[in-house]
Amino acid sequence: MDATGRVLAEQREWIELEDKEAIATVEKELEPVAEALTAKEREFRFDGPHDKSDAIITIQAGAGGTDAQDWAQMLERMYLRYAERRSWPTKVVNRSLGDTAGIKHVTFSVAGKYAFGTLRQEHGVHRLVRQSPFNSDSLRQTSFARLEIIPQLEEQELPEIDPDDLEVDTFRASGAGGQHVNKTSSAVRLRHLPTGTVVECQNERSQGQNKAHAMTILQSKLQVLMEEQRAEEISELRGEVKEAAWGNQIRSYVLHPYKLVKDHRTNVEVRDVAAVLDGDLDPFLGVIQ
Repeated sequence: MDATGRVLAEQREWIELEDKEAIATVEKELEPVAEALTAKEREFRFDGPHDKSDAIITIQAGAGGTDAQDWAQMLERMYLRYAERRSWPTKVVNRSLGDTAGIKHVTFSVAGKYAFGTLRQEHGVHRLVRQSPFNSDSLRQTSFARLEIIPQLEEQELPEIDPDDLEVDTFRASGAGGQHVNKTSSAVRLRHLPTGTVVECQNERSQGQNKAHAMTILQSKLQVLMEEQRAEEISELRGEVKEAAWGNQIRSYVLHPYKLVKDHRTNVEVRDVAAVLDGDLDPFLGVIQ
């Protein structure tokens, strides 16, 4: 390179360095503005009365037999992994194992700021299409599972329940849980007779703890029902309860003959199905960092 070329190269490097420093200065000056805009966006998005609350998630296997029960367990892992990614503590309240594999249903809490506001749109039926690992011919199988998501309400928000409206059953817990499992009737099932709402809890060691936890969840569910009735419309909190079967899904997860996750409400599509099932739900949730 001749002298002229060297001079031009040095000038180019100086200009680029000066541009980078200028850009860095502007970015630093804009940081407070960006933070304020993010806070305002969060304020507008999470404007529901319970959006700042923790969430209670129930996953119920639907049509599809053993495949559906396996699918319910896959969804459980997906949401637990999402919570783990966000450092949101979780706690399983009730879990019923499947007959052959997977789970029939599970209820767990997710603690975190805006947990309910972030996850509430996940309420609905989720559909899986894959080659069945439970079929000797590896035929394509379609399975369904339904998610119900309600806010974990504070004590002052919980409605009073007339004891005469409650039916309380105790039974032996099942699954992992220590020496007390299957030896004492520590699990509790509460049924609210006027509405038919049922809540079970079996993961605490004592019957009293299980009953207290089940009561809190039942009160939260009843509060949501009361708000739905007052609004006289389909609740944005709990969503419409639909059968976990064909035609009602909010999202499809296709593993065969191609790989794609598609949200049928927003038309958002993600081809990295493995990442989604491992808890990468941000493309569907529109997460505000």
